[in-house]
Amino acid sequence: MKQTIKDLLQVPIANQEVSVKGWVRNERDSGEVAFIVLNDGSTPKTLQIVADFNKIPKEQIAAIKVGACLHVQGKLVASAGKGQDREVQAEKIEIYGLADPNSYPFQPKKHSLEFVRENAHLRSRTATFGAVFRVRHALAYAVHKYFNDNGFYYVHTPIITASDAEGAGEMFKVTTFDLQNVPKNEKNEVNFKEDFFGRATHLTVSGQLEAELMALGLGKVYTFGPTFRAENSNTTRHLAEFWMIEPEMAFYELEDNMNLAEDFVKFVIKYALANCSDDLDILEKRLLEEEKNKKQEEKSPMPLLEKLKFVVENNFERLTYTEAIDILLGSNYHKKKKFAYEVKWGIDLQSEHERYLVEKHFQKPVILTNYPKDIKAFYMKQNDDGKTVRAMDVLFPGIGEVIGGSQREENYDKLKTRMEQMGVPTNELWWYLDTRRFGTAPHSGFGLGFERLVQFVTGMSNIRDVIPFPRFPKGAEF
Repeated sequence: MKQTIKDLLQVPIANQEVSVKGWVRNERDSGEVAFIVLNDGSTPKTLQIVADFNKIPKEQIAAIKVGACLHVQGKLVASAGKGQDREVQAEKIEIYGLADPNSYPFQPKKHSLEFVRENAHLRSRTATFGAVFRVRHALAYAVHKYFNDNGFYYVHTPIITASDAEGAGEMFKVTTFDLQNVPKNEKNEVNFKEDFFGRATHLTVSGQLEAELMALGLGKVYTFGPTFRAENSNTTRHLAEFWMIEPEMAFYELEDNMNLAEDFVKFVIKYALANCSDDLDILEKRLLEEEKNKKQEEKSPMPLLEKLKFVVENNFERLTYTEAIDILLGSNYHKKKKFAYEVKWGIDLQSEHERYLVEKHFQKPVILTNYPKDIKAFYMKQNDDGKTVRAMDVLFPGIGEVIGGSQREENYDKLKTRMEQMGVPTNELWWYLDTRRFGTAPHSGFGLGFERLVQFVTGMSNIRDVIPFPRFPKGAEF
């Protein structure tokens, strides 16, 4: 059985025979012996292999360069080397695959994230990205563990949909038509009745609407799957394909929704802190190194681990959107015109406003509630004031909004009227309205973009660096 480097770094050292496989991170030749640094992805740490030329032919070792893949058999012994307590004295080395040092991109030197991104097919072998993707795995596991342990059912909502839950219209079309010969109707419009599904269909932007249907029968459900948005945005914050976590709960009102959101994000971050300490240490050091070259105003408000502990150790401040606007208007930042975007009641708050509330004013995570209905989606429950809805956004340091949610409108007449006002086709969403006709109930939910969460926990500034193979405008190579 193959022994991972993670395992070999934890066992007692007893000059025992071991077998280890991995990729070469570094190598050097002292004349009598060669030192090979091996990593197999099981841990951010490496294991040094010592190859004595009296046991392993020098010409075999000479072929081994950075990037090569090896199977090493030998003895695990105590090491006198700096920064390590053990090493493997090789008795046999099998070369699975060599790497040409003239073309293998990740030689042992510093590489820009842009360069690494261009070689995304190999970047999981680097220390930084190995750490990012191990943390991503841990967070995904924690998501499922949290909901399972709290009585939720995992539901798979459709990836192909005929509805636009967000009402944004920026959706990828799904069709089996021959694009060189698209059938038309008598009005010379595309005749979707002849398409595979008999109607226009798209890749989903959200599983929320379908999750609501399931919650109004199963009680508490969540989705965790891929979603898509055809927004032509080439920024560090947007992807065309991303993963969403969307719980929906029957009989939950806004307060219950806030309690769940706070408890949930604290749990998954605590899980990462407890189970990814080595990876988070690497990512924090990378971030501190990167910060040295930034202007003061561009630097993160606090080091990575401190930021994560800041979230889990503080109760989230809760206030209304209106109270938040009053705070922003009364702030020195506003009076000294430091905000780039205007502050007034009715605006969709910008990241700078959200971060001011979290980092400067309250110095703790914030949950804002009761937003103006004109800037929120049709499905949010309307308040009695006629101006606001029972929305909630969770705001974190360094990023602003990380969760968006609401109590859903359970009143049939109010929901139907709101859909008509906003141009949402009620005839296409008859099934959604039906849940308000047959045994309607108070219910709530929220959405969390998984990549945003991974960004926050890893400290990576570009969202393309926290998903293995990012999809973005003109970018679908790997």
